[in-house]
Amino acid sequence: MSSVKIECVLPENCRCGESPVWEEASNSLLFVDIPAKKVCRWDSLGKGVQQVTVDAPVSSVALRQSGGYVATIGTKFCALNWEDQTVAVLGTVDKDKKNNRFNDGKVDPAGRYFAGTMAEETAPAVLERHQGSLYSLFPDHHVEKYFDQVDISNGLDWSLDHKIFYYIDSLSYSVDAFDYDLQTGKISNRRSVYKLEKEEQIPDGITSFPAEVSLWAQHKLSGKTFNKIFGPLGKRLQTVKLPVDKTTSCCFGGKDYSEMYVTCARDGMDPKGLLQQPQAGGIFKV
Repeated sequence: MSSVKIECVLPENCRCGESPVWEEASNSLLFVDIPAKKVCRWDSLGKGVQQVTVDAPVSSVALRQSGGYVATIGTKFCALNWEDQTVAVLGTVDKDKKNNRFNDGKVDPAGRYFAGTMAEETAPAVLERHQGSLYSLFPDHHVEKYFDQVDISNGLDWSLDHKIFYYIDSLSYSVDAFDYDLQTGKISNRRSVYKLEKEEQIPDGITSFPAEVSLWAQHKLSGKTFNKIFGPLGKRLQTVKLPVDKTTSCCFGGKDYSEMYVTCARDGMDPKGLLQQPQAGGIFKV
């Protein structure tokens, strides 16, 4: 494996940075800070950061074909107009579960916004179990529910040929795969493609890359690692050590998508831990 260079490109001090998305048109990285209720956009050329603050925890953001962005805010799918900083609700889920919120979300190649829910944590990875579900907001704005009994709905992505949907329910310690029908958005044949040992810590964000490589980032507990996994076979290819414990998610971006951006968190760390890891909550480039 080739050597890698790791750089903290943005010392943002996110309480819980998440959902990195590369916006090619503006050479910018989008990401959210969930408990701070912020959607952020970092200009990789000018180096400036813009922010929009919303009225509830914001857990994911994605590009919208018609302009602007979509985001999961609280238990709502929303459209975000960046220019005037307005939010329009497109759909609401889990109306009977007042303690729930969305977590990770991502848009499929046909424009469906997949996102799952979870109960609010009382401490990292400590929450009421089996309260979450997986949903999708379709381009016509109707919402479909796929399954429930989820603990922490997390990383999700598709294989390069769009025939496999990858999904993580963090407390299952498993990266799962489904057969995926891009035309209908249906999923089937759930199976585990990589089962983690408890000492590997909790899996979080995932992203796909050509040649069927999927990646996931550890978080919540002291992992300090970011692992490449070969999707269909579940074969680990490489481990990259980062100088922070609580990595959360990842995406490819930059020129030719040769750079990997990683978000992380600092919530739950004591003063000693923050002194030892001053870059916790920053944005890293690999």
